[in-house]
Amino acid sequence: MAAIDEHPGEHAAQDPIKLIAVRDTALSLDEVFKAVGDDAAGGTALFVGTVRNHDGGADVAALGYSCHPSAEAEMRRIAEKVAAEYPVRALAAVHRIGDLGIGDLAVVVAVSCAHRAEAFEASRKLIDDLKHEVPIWKHQRFSDGTDEWVGAC
Repeated sequence: MAAIDEHPGEHAAQDPIKLIAVRDTALSLDEVFKAVGDDAAGGTALFVGTVRNHDGGADVAALGYSCHPSAEAEMRRIAEKVAAEYPVRALAAVHRIGDLGIGDLAVVVAVSCAHRAEAFEASRKLIDDLKHEVPIWKHQRFSDGTDEWVGAC
């Protein structure tokens, strides 16, 4: 019997990046979850970022996301980096732009790996790096009529 880590399913897939997109239409949890399906994956971590009704003690009425034309390419660069650092079987990330309402999905990322710990770690790295490095900006509009721009994601 072969040692556990000799099985090809324990290692990263040849091309684990299954879906990278910036969209001006509603995001689908099902689409992202299906994109990372892999028979060798024992763990899948899915993160969903939604528009909340408050920020910094103020009531948020609505917000909009805009991005630089390079945003999708930057998402892919980060995905490739995560896939190189972790034994990723499949990875997906989509971000919404345009006007969103409270409760709308703003970002969905998913990572599948042979084991849950790796999936959690890789998905955390993916969303954190997307948030800090991808040129996507949030314009929050507050209930009191004020607004503010927030850097990436």
